[in-house]
Amino acid sequence: MTIDLKSIPKEANVGSILIIDHSRMFSKMLQKELNALGYPIRHANTLHAAIELLTFLSFDLIVLDLTLPDGEGELILQNLHIFEKHKILVYTSDTKTKRCNDWSHYGVLGYLCKTSPLSFVGQEIDRTMKAILKNTTNSILVIDDSPTSAQHIRELLEPLNYHVEIAYDSPSAQRLLNDTPFDLIILDFTSSNNKGESFLVQFRSMKQSIHIPIFVLTEHYNANTVRKLIKQGANEFFHKPFIGEELLQKIAYWIDFGRKTKENFYQKTMLQEYKNAVDRSTIVSKTNKEGIITYANDKFCQISGYRYEELIGQPHSIVRHPSVPKETFKQMWETILKGKKWEGVIKNRRKDGTAYWVNAVINPIVDHNGNIVEFISIRTDISNVHKIHDSLENQLKISEQNFEDAYHMSKQYENAINKSTILTRTDLEGNITFANENFYKTTGFNEAEVIGKNHNITRHKDTPDEVFVDLWGSLKKGKVWKGVLKNQKKNGQAYWVYSTILPIFNKNNTPLEYMAIRRDVSEIITLHVELEATQQEVIYCMGEIAESRSKETGNHVRRVAAYSHLLAQKYGLDKKESDLIASASPMHDIGKVGIPDAILHKPGSLSEEEWTVMRTHSMIGYTILQNSTRPLLKAAATIAKEHHEKYDGSGYPMNLKGTEIHLYARIVSIADVFDALSHDRCYKKAWEDATIFEFFENERGKHFDPQIVDLFLNAKEDFLAIRDSLKDALTYAI
Repeated sequence: MTIDLKSIPKEANVGSILIIDHSRMFSKMLQKELNALGYPIRHANTLHAAIELLTFLSFDLIVLDLTLPDGEGELILQNLHIFEKHKILVYTSDTKTKRCNDWSHYGVLGYLCKTSPLSFVGQEIDRTMKAILKNTTNSILVIDDSPTSAQHIRELLEPLNYHVEIAYDSPSAQRLLNDTPFDLIILDFTSSNNKGESFLVQFRSMKQSIHIPIFVLTEHYNANTVRKLIKQGANEFFHKPFIGEELLQKIAYWIDFGRKTKENFYQKTMLQEYKNAVDRSTIVSKTNKEGIITYANDKFCQISGYRYEELIGQPHSIVRHPSVPKETFKQMWETILKGKKWEGVIKNRRKDGTAYWVNAVINPIVDHNGNIVEFISIRTDISNVHKIHDSLENQLKISEQNFEDAYHMSKQYENAINKSTILTRTDLEGNITFANENFYKTTGFNEAEVIGKNHNITRHKDTPDEVFVDLWGSLKKGKVWKGVLKNQKKNGQAYWVYSTILPIFNKNNTPLEYMAIRRDVSEIITLHVELEATQQEVIYCMGEIAESRSKETGNHVRRVAAYSHLLAQKYGLDKKESDLIASASPMHDIGKVGIPDAILHKPGSLSEEEWTVMRTHSMIGYTILQNSTRPLLKAAATIAKEHHEKYDGSGYPMNLKGTEIHLYARIVSIADVFDALSHDRCYKKAWEDATIFEFFENERGKHFDPQIVDLFLNAKEDFLAIRDSLKDALTYAI
């Protein structure tokens, strides 16, 4: 097996899993389960393959079968251990294998059985992985005067990503406690001396230690010892020699308990902060079920003019304005007594008799049984808006001059919109009822040709049906649709618009019509197309530079691009991906710029040493292109590296096999070889067509992907036509 580094992105190392298992069936089933949980997975079916993977990559967890073709049991763990300490879950069909404690120093965290349901296995791996990733922030202090015992505990904990510190005496423990906020302490207690007991008493007297759990390890596990240590602050007890799995389970429980306690404290703190923010920014009050005020914040007091003491115990009607209809309050109470939120605008009265307006939201607060306990009201002051509203109502004797001014301003707004956008309105069936001057100017149609017609009159054939299905789907749901559309003028010329199409509703929220507001973006789109064409020309030129160094014509890369595009389409790839392969393929031999002329231009066969140098052009090309973030150059990097791989694994540079070779490279490989065999090279003459096709038949499943070879051979005439249309205009001298 050879590592394909490109197939694992750099950022995938977080939460990544390696499955080492000789059974492809088990591996594929487990991989599918873990992929569904979002984990990136790699697989090795031998110890050798696993070591090769671990040489290049690191993983957060290894799921391991201890029976492999080239190793078994502890031998496998010893070989894996030479790299760095990994975290390992043994996944086995041997239910008798239970040596987790013995093998904990290799990083074995536990065992999973292949007879267990896959969903259970996936959940256990997910639980372990989440714990491993969370535990990086957790620190544990081990206080034990025995280095052997302390080291054993460290070996149990560190594979789970716990940060472990060891203190062999009380002064060392105190120094560590002063420097590090530990999440848990493990204390070895021996009744023959009182050092552990005195430390426990001393530690629990410290204020910052109250929430830190303490585990006690003791050889004398009896009622008197337990009773005494519980009083002194111990949380858990383990009789030595302890069971490692039990210790780990209880550590996980207490660490998780501490984490949840911190989260709960944080949430309470945040809730208080939110409450404070609401209190500072809005008008808040609370009442009991009868509407008697039980709380009012400062803003409520300020806007109402009442002091806090004057409000508490009073009904909310204390601020009710007499002009508000009784029906408003009746409807409000009917709503909130059903446990529903009520929202609306209310006119209130201050203590001095003046009016103010608030936008109020009243929420019922219920207990765990669903019974209403109280009501909380949150309001915002909108008095300024309503004062203007009242003022206008009073003036509606509005003067003729005021009306003319307002009308004149509205016409100016309308004119500004018409000047800057292409505007149409349609009925609910999409028939045009209005189009502005910019629409007629842009499309070339006149009013008689447009009004009453469907927008299909400007539809361009290149715009897929799916676009309009999505557009109408959004509008029918009452949503706004936005996007770029390729349209067609009356004379057939294409133009592009950025469109915002929205439903227009009446006061009852019923759609009346649709309005389309467009901006002509043809210049931007045209520039983009020109940039893409320029980029493609640069790609061709770079490919031609590499080919010209090996005395091949620039038309070679153009033919390879055309063959690759056709093969991609035959394979069933969509236009976007087929275009990408065709655009990237000219760079397949860019690495030849790094090969010495003496080797590149040698007319005869290459020696073994020369052939070794020649083969490096694949990785040189990949190195040149690999760091680009552009999809085109990323595809070109992949093709440059892998187009000399062979389907049977005998190619170079990585000895990839079958579908380990990227599809793009498998396609370009056939296109490149076909063109090379069809034309003279410095080391050979062009082959006859029959010989070429016979070669591909013979190499089907060996050199080339059999499926793509079949597609190629079934379309011989198409490939020959491309070759004939792109003949070389001249021949370079050797």
